[in-house]
Parts: sequence; C-alpha cells; structure tokens
Amino acid sequence: MTRVDILALINSRYNNFTNTEKKVANYVLENTKDVIYMSITDLAEVCGVGESSVFRFCKTLKLRGYQEFKIALAHNATIGNEMPQLSNKVTMEDTIEELSSKMLAANVSALTETHNLIDFEDVAKAVDLIIKAERVHFFGVGSSLMTALEAKNKFMRVTNKTECTMDSHLQIMSASLMTAADVAVLISYSGSTKDTIEVAKVAKEKGATLIAITRFAKSPLTSFADITLLCGANEGPLQGGSLTAKISQLYLLDLLYTEYFKLTSEESRANKERTANAVIEKMM
Repeated sequence: MTRVDILALINSRYNNFTNTEKKVANYVLENTKDVIYMSITDLAEVCGVGESSVFRFCKTLKLRGYQEFKIALAHNATIGNEMPQLSNKVTMEDTIEELSSKMLAANVSALTETHNLIDFEDVAKAVDLIIKAERVHFFGVGSSLMTALEAKNKFMRVTNKTECTMDSHLQIMSASLMTAADVAVLISYSGSTKDTIEVAKVAKEKGATLIAITRFAKSPLTSFADITLLCGANEGPLQGGSLTAKISQLYLLDLLYTEYFKLTSEESRANKERTANAVIEKMM
C-alpha cells in the first residue's frame, strides 16, 4: 500500500461524505491515536453507526477495508520516521537497557490487564466444556495460529482429543465436520480475521460450542462465541504478531490447561507420564 496522509485525505474529501460518514470522520480526526487500537465494532459503536458504515467510509477513501485504514493511520503517526512502529512507548533513541525495561513493563502490563479482565465464571464454564467435549479444536491464522498450535501442544500431553489444523482450507473443512459434542477454541487478537470468522460461522452452524480468545469484547468473532475470554494487550496495525499480545493469549490458555489438569488430575497425570515416557529416548 502506498503511504498517504490519511488525515489530510479525510479533510480533503469531508464535504463529499454522507452524514453517517462525517460522524466517523469527526471521531477519527479528534481521536486518531485511540482509533489505531480500536476494532471496527468499537469505532462503529462510539460513532453511533453500523459496522457497514465504517466499512463504506474506508471504501470512500479508496481503501480496501478497515485494516488498511488503520495501517494508514499508524503510518500517519510515524511520519518523519521511516523505521517501523515498535510500540507507543519505545523510541528509536532507546538503549538496549531502556528497551529491556520498557518491554518488561509492557508484558507485565498486558498480563495484569488480562488478569483484571478475567471472568472466573466464564473460565470455569470453558474448562467444564473442554472436559465434557468429545473433541477440542484450536483455530487461528497468522500469528494466532502459532498460539493455537502451542495450545494443542500443551493439551495433547494430557488428552488425545485436541486438534489444530494449520491450513485455512483444512480448518474450514474440519469445522464443517464438528458436532454439538465438540468445542472450538478460536484465537484472534482483532476478532475480525475473515478466515477465523468463517470457521466460527461454520462450527456454530454445526452445533459446536465456541470459546473465543480475543482483545475486543464486541467484534464479528464474539458474535458467534458462547464464551469470550479477553486478553489485555494493545497491538497497533504495524505491530501484528507482537509477543505482548501472544503472551496474554498464552496466559489465558495456560489458565484453562491448569484448571483442566486440576479437575482431571488422575487421568491427566497418567497421560502426562505416558507422553513424557514416549519421548524419553529422544533426550540425552
């Protein structure tokens, strides 16, 4: 995408916007830094318009969609600095020691916020569903796929009913074969990744129970979810795949795993011993 001064573009086309688009434009111009970290659902809600109106606003600016719009906003925030945006606190002048301290603070802050967002009743319900499920599918694409694979790797040590498919085509095929006895755990920071939303839609149609791990309480993904677990890391559009976001997601998955292990301790201990013994000869 060619870099443009998106704020100047909005101002130049302002008189051609519809009244609804002007609501979005006004909010963006007055709250640019906040919008960078907002989902399309969040922006629509604060502007008092529908998600489709936000999407049309982006199309009016000759952009492909909301994500490209946020990227343009992020570029606007770093005009005059050609280096990638690292975070809202890291600067190009930071020493390694300063970077280390700031990154530690960011990760601690993300974990603390995630902890504060936890609804413990929802966690208990999620674990109960996983225990009772015939199969548990972990879904994600891009960097969220790596988190889903880590969840699969962790749970497979204590149970043989977890799955994780890497290819997005195979994911939708897997979702189409789910039943009411299955649980789908869908991981998406934004909650607006098209492939993941399509998987959620298909899995829901087949009667599966959906657990969403995401940043935003209201998003296209959470509209399908039976349980939503929120992670507390802020990730800008130029920071996709940040470890801070991944750490907060893994924290939630570790909580699910540990509670699962606790409630199925006899079976889980036996299976963990079996899986550990299975690879013992691989070790020095």
